[in-house]
Amino acid sequence: MRHLPGRTTRTSRPRVIGALTAGLLCAAGAIVPAAAQSPGPALSPTAAARTGNGLALTPPMGFNNWNSTHCRAEFDEAMVKGIADIFVEKGLKEAGYEFVNLDDCWAKPQRNADGKLEADPVRFPNGIKAVADYVHSKGLKLGIYTSAGTKTCDSVGLPGALGHEYSDAQQFADWGVDYLKYDNCNNQGVDAKERYTTMRDALAATGRPIVYSICEWGQNKPWEWAAGLGNLWRTTGDINDSWSSMLSIMKQNLPLAAAAGPGHWNDPDMLEVGNGGMTDTEYRTHFSMWSVMAAPLLIGSDLRTATPETYRILSNHEVIAVDQDPLGKQGVVLSSEGGRWVVAKEMQDGSRVVALFNETGNAQRISTTAVAAGLPEAAAYTVRDLWAQTTRNTAGGLSATVPAHGTVMLRVTADQKWAGYPPAVELALDGSPLVEAGRTARLTTTVTDLGRTPALKVSAALSGPSGWRIGSDSATTAPALSTGGALTTRWNVTAPAGTATGTYDLTLTTQYRSPTGQQVRSSVPFQAHVVVAPPAGGGYLSDLPQLTASNGYGPVEKDTSNGESAAGDGHPLTIGGEVYAKGLGVHAASAVEYYAGGACSTVTARVGLDDEKGAKGSVAFEIWSDGTKAASTGVLTNAMPAQSVSADVSGAQVVRLVVTDGGDGVDSDHGDWADLRITC
Repeated sequence: MRHLPGRTTRTSRPRVIGALTAGLLCAAGAIVPAAAQSPGPALSPTAAARTGNGLALTPPMGFNNWNSTHCRAEFDEAMVKGIADIFVEKGLKEAGYEFVNLDDCWAKPQRNADGKLEADPVRFPNGIKAVADYVHSKGLKLGIYTSAGTKTCDSVGLPGALGHEYSDAQQFADWGVDYLKYDNCNNQGVDAKERYTTMRDALAATGRPIVYSICEWGQNKPWEWAAGLGNLWRTTGDINDSWSSMLSIMKQNLPLAAAAGPGHWNDPDMLEVGNGGMTDTEYRTHFSMWSVMAAPLLIGSDLRTATPETYRILSNHEVIAVDQDPLGKQGVVLSSEGGRWVVAKEMQDGSRVVALFNETGNAQRISTTAVAAGLPEAAAYTVRDLWAQTTRNTAGGLSATVPAHGTVMLRVTADQKWAGYPPAVELALDGSPLVEAGRTARLTTTVTDLGRTPALKVSAALSGPSGWRIGSDSATTAPALSTGGALTTRWNVTAPAGTATGTYDLTLTTQYRSPTGQQVRSSVPFQAHVVVAPPAGGGYLSDLPQLTASNGYGPVEKDTSNGESAAGDGHPLTIGGEVYAKGLGVHAASAVEYYAGGACSTVTARVGLDDEKGAKGSVAFEIWSDGTKAASTGVLTNAMPAQSVSADVSGAQVVRLVVTDGGDGVDSDHGDWADLRITC
């Protein structure tokens, strides 16, 4: 994790943490699909403990209240029943979502005189069994939460199950609970395997099918030992509703593909889709990557107030089918160079799903081939875009220009149906559009035929914001494009004088006809950056507008340290006891870009680990001049004083400042770009 010892990642709920758990948190449940968790005969306790419980044969799906309500008063019986109603009314049940899960704060602070748990009478006046009965009446399942410790993670200290496993498990079964999320707070230093094994046996002893979610935050590498205990196990600390958090957790979970399979899943925590901290593009990436990773799909937003776009993302049946594929393979990384990720997932029907994910802040061309994704050599393939919901043919190439932080999901099949579909085309923009207000920028686009069949009567058009002038000085049409052929067009783009710096939307659109007469229209969005040239002589980079910025934890901070996850919570930049007034506070992995406009010569800084993390952390600093690494510090630790770094950036349009992990994980990797200057 990346926070100070004893601090929480969930600021609205302080957590009480036991001997082996300082700083590692978990407040998420997980859920099970309808096909995997229907009521059935009582399980044999010995057989269940020995062979697994036969549940969660596809990744669990449903809802958990934590991300949207925490322990606030709105988490109550009415909310839970309302979510169950929405599952049915909005088609989420039909899409595969089945579990309605209660997180922490459902219980009274003390057990009763018989040592039994009791529901909070204000939140759940009719008790948990009544809620379970209501949820079951909708054809859904109920999940519940407790901790493998003496208390749960809430600061009030609600009763945990350590030492009460068999009694609590039976109580859950008697209430009609179908799923248990078992957290890790206040564990008293008891061995994790021992604690989670005891609850596994206690659940089996009830004879009731109860999906078992191990939530020990990946602290003891549960992917190496938990498949015989639980149906899923958390691989990371808690997610929060930010791009940096989602990205960090995704990167931690992706390498663990070999551990996942029917009945035993890697759990990178619940979904944040719809909570408002990310863009819809980022939420589509979140949902796409969780699906290609065969992760539990546990809705974490308040569906009572969700937007239509949130429902569209969560209800995409074709993306859900990737997650729920019975073969149970987690997607594997084929490449990730430069933040251009290709992740491929084998499907039961022999097809492959390929996620083209763009980690960077600019549109990127990402490509692979059907053969690289695992399909056999063939004359052509059928390729289905799961978000655009279009079907095309391809000669084998799989590529797309993917918007910043976006993901294109393709389902590719080696079959004979390909000839009935139009050829796939790729729309691309050469480079990142940088536009100085009042001056004409020249951009180049291409429309390339990826299909086995030709694209006929091809046209290209580029559009932008109202008031912008966009014209071409080369051909915008082509009579035909054969496989690999491209229509290349040069455009003159002018933003009106006075246009504010920032990002603006451009859209490249093509129209063409297939050999069978089908008329096709396709478009891809880009972001143009309106920039201003650096001042003569240069200055402090923290005073200049950023082109793009990504950060491993929280936002990039100007003239302060990284601090924690909230904006503006940093401290004076301090390296080895020396305080600096100007610079950037970041957290690995981080990248910040500035426009230099070819007019600057040198970037200099004093760099190191910020003192706010004590002796923790290790990072490396890099300065990039356009696409070339111009300077690098090597690995620095908090035991080292500030180091000087200087890079020649002569002629660069873009200067990129990168901070990477030092090789031992990203815990406490708070890096400072102190006294950061550019000379122009």
